[in-house]
Amino acid sequence: MKKISLFYLMVFATQFLAGIENMYAQNTKYSDVRMVLKLNPGENNPRNSEGDFIRLKDGRIMFVYTHFTGRSASDFGSAFLAARYSEDNGHTWTKESKAVVSNDGGMNVMSVSLLRLKDGNIALFYARKNSLMDCIPLMRIFTDEGDTWSDPVACITDRKGYFVLNNNRVIQLENGRILMPVALHETLEGEAFNEKGRLFTYYSDDNGKTWQSGKEVGNPKNATLQEPGLVVLNSGKIMMIIRTDEGVQFAAYSKNDGEKWTGAKATDIPSPLSPATISRIPSTGDLILVWNNNGVKNGVYAGKRTPLNIAISKDEGKTWQNERVLEDDADGWYCYTAIHFVHDNNVLLGYCAGNRSQGTGLAVTKITLLDLAWIYGDK
Repeated sequence: MKKISLFYLMVFATQFLAGIENMYAQNTKYSDVRMVLKLNPGENNPRNSEGDFIRLKDGRIMFVYTHFTGRSASDFGSAFLAARYSEDNGHTWTKESKAVVSNDGGMNVMSVSLLRLKDGNIALFYARKNSLMDCIPLMRIFTDEGDTWSDPVACITDRKGYFVLNNNRVIQLENGRILMPVALHETLEGEAFNEKGRLFTYYSDDNGKTWQSGKEVGNPKNATLQEPGLVVLNSGKIMMIIRTDEGVQFAAYSKNDGEKWTGAKATDIPSPLSPATISRIPSTGDLILVWNNNGVKNGVYAGKRTPLNIAISKDEGKTWQNERVLEDDADGWYCYTAIHFVHDNNVLLGYCAGNRSQGTGLAVTKITLLDLAWIYGDK
């Protein structure tokens, strides 16, 4: 009996250890992609969306996002800007949100970009939306990194209209120029919103005090162009990534710091009518892309913004590799991603992650912490 009991004990121990190893392997797999914060809608808060990150001088990471109020979760509902903070490199976040910018627009303030300027100050960019014919990006300076923001400066004064500036979009070049990509949607009073955008960059050479417009990005294919983003290439050229209705992302390029652009042309990046976010990984120098690679060319998901994918490019955006799936719920809706690198090993992603069948497509924001080794396939 003792021998039999010992035998079964050994079998049980082997199976138990195997189970532990399998569980550990599964946990290791998913620990490389870990959700660290989820901002669900609630009472008098129908939507939380479009934010960006910045590292403060005291070491904390601040995430400023769009906090909707009232009953409407549409882009034209009421919203103000709020913040959460992390003291441990994004692993945990404060439990409550703190108001940062109140709603002084006819509709809302939304779509945050944060930028540490070369003079050490933090610049906050956002859209103040008054109507379908009046939406202008504004800039404020966070000088003391406490509770005080400067008065807003209008970044577009040469034209009137509805300008879309996405979150996590504004960059500063080595020469100090601040560069902002926007899409102008010209809608006549009483008509439905005009989906086709005219693309421009606005730039400032005096730390945001005054702004000028670059030339319009050409649209030779007459495609629907929307929600441009920027990244500086090693050659010094600037690449603009563009949301379109052509089944792929488009791109345009500038050799003179955003003053003039090539015409927008199709890339090999399959995509629905949904934005992509592109950035450079500081520790490796490679480019990283977050977008929806949803098989749109084959009609797999048609216009759905799922799954959410990430990939890297080692040749300045000519080709993309090491593609990974971050989210793949067929009813999910993943978009408007902010990218923030944490030291050499990790990256934070903040993005909308709702569910269309539940009516929360743009209403839920997630912050996910990734191990860069997982993206590179080193794990």
